[in-house]
Amino acid sequence: MKVLVPVKRVIDYNVKARVKSDQTGVDLANVKMSMNPFCEIAVEEAVRLREKGAATEVVAVSIGPIQAQETLRTALAMGADRAILVQSDQDLEPLAVAKVLKAIIAEESPDIVIMGKQAIDGDNNATGQMLAAMLDWPQAAFASAIELSAGKAKVTREVDGGLQTIEVDLPAVVTADLRLNEPRYASLPNIMKAKKKQLDIRELASLGADTAPRLKVIKVTEPAKRGGGIKVDSAADLVMKLKNEAGVI
Repeated sequence: MKVLVPVKRVIDYNVKARVKSDQTGVDLANVKMSMNPFCEIAVEEAVRLREKGAATEVVAVSIGPIQAQETLRTALAMGADRAILVQSDQDLEPLAVAKVLKAIIAEESPDIVIMGKQAIDGDNNATGQMLAAMLDWPQAAFASAIELSAGKAKVTREVDGGLQTIEVDLPAVVTADLRLNEPRYASLPNIMKAKKKQLDIRELASLGADTAPRLKVIKVTEPAKRGGGIKVDSAADLVMKLKNEAGVI
């Protein structure tokens, strides 16, 4: 069984993002980049499935600039068997990403796609669902547990009311939620081994996917700064301020 894991290169989650002075986007100059945290969880789950014997091969794929090789090398160091980089200097929209992944899937024929539910830069939470629709595959979003057996995937999902367990036929698309697992740290020996693993580089144009933008960013602004807090003398004062000043009750 082959598992395909899309991964994305994003600003490291410990870095405070800065907005460009002209408000056209986020400033990426001299900023530390790393693998999207939800993608790390997806890679970890795929590697665990292989270690359990439920999967035989884990293939990581990323769409981005040549520097995204570093992100893929991290996936290889975590345990992925090989990697594919679709080189593009465009910041692709979720629909375009889904189209490119569909083209890769047509070549690789994986049995399951496990991917992060969203990237922490755009927070779109759309690519997995779009990909499943375009492939006409079952989907299980926001997974907190995955079990594979006899051509089916049993997935426990995070939903508003608690947990929901569903079973889908393979091939399928599964998106990873935060509580699916805790990703391992890549050890130094595995980092060295990752340098020798196969990493193929493809040009975006060679896949024939329509990646023309359909959205236009009007303006990017930083969140409003929070004001300072105040102390109250009693619960009655707190209720009064919440009701009359904050207007939340």
